[in-house]
Amino acid sequence: MTAAPGSCLRIGTRGSPLALAQTRQVRERLLAAHESLRGPEKVEIVVIKTTGDKIFDRPLSEIGGKGLFSKEIDEAMLEGRIELAVHSVKDLPTWFADGIHLPCVLAREDARDAFISHKATSIAALPANSVVGTTSLRRQAQILHRRPDLRITAFRGNVATRLGKLDQGVVDATLLALAGLKRLHCEDKATAIIEADEILPAVGQGAVGVTCRADDARVNALLAPLNDRQTMTRVTAERAFLEVLDGSCRTPIGALAEFVDGDTLVLRGLIARPDGSELLRAERIGAAATAAAMGNDAGDELRRRAGHGFFQQH
Repeated sequence: MTAAPGSCLRIGTRGSPLALAQTRQVRERLLAAHESLRGPEKVEIVVIKTTGDKIFDRPLSEIGGKGLFSKEIDEAMLEGRIELAVHSVKDLPTWFADGIHLPCVLAREDARDAFISHKATSIAALPANSVVGTTSLRRQAQILHRRPDLRITAFRGNVATRLGKLDQGVVDATLLALAGLKRLHCEDKATAIIEADEILPAVGQGAVGVTCRADDARVNALLAPLNDRQTMTRVTAERAFLEVLDGSCRTPIGALAEFVDGDTLVLRGLIARPDGSELLRAERIGAAATAAAMGNDAGDELRRRAGHGFFQQH
């Protein structure tokens, strides 16, 4: 099924260089998949400034969490100003606004974090009392769990802003998603790649997702050939894990689902105290068809083991 002749498809996105690069990728794939969309201005990119893009002096955990990167975009979609939206899956809130869903994810890029520093080759090699810039509680907790002698400072902004602050010596090191560096063609900035055994990635990290109205049959059909089934299965397991834990930017949670030996899915998940003093892990192995159940089960296990008040600082 393709769009009706002469119709326009409007794609909503944030305005950062990374968001625009990801949106252009989706636009190119739509044009390649549907001949009827190949015309003047038939697929339009609409930049929408979100609350999360306007506040840089505080961590997301203090101002409302990941939903701040999608609220205004969701409103534009529900009001009919755009038909679909492109997001980094790791920035999507745990629950979507009523009437919106995630029918499409592109094939996942590398999900790992990158370590970037001009002073050390790895987290382990950083001198005591080094300052690491990040606003991710997930990264903070896992770093401090291994290196409680390091100091963490808030470090928001787009990729170029963070790299600029690092060059200026504001911090001694920072961590960024390797996928973002690759999509901006600056993976050479990475000092080292951090294996998932050391720092477990965020839920959905490395995946680009496309949301639309659940009842928009035309757009759902247009997105169907773009959806990567393996990535969707992996994201489904990770987001099911997150949902059980009521995850947000206020809670240090990591998860990564990977395929091994064909159809076998391995899900690793963790929760941690923000200060890194305690970290709990769970793992599930199963068939792709059980992805959501695996995530739910692993989340239930960690919720039981954590008990009340786990995420509060001592």
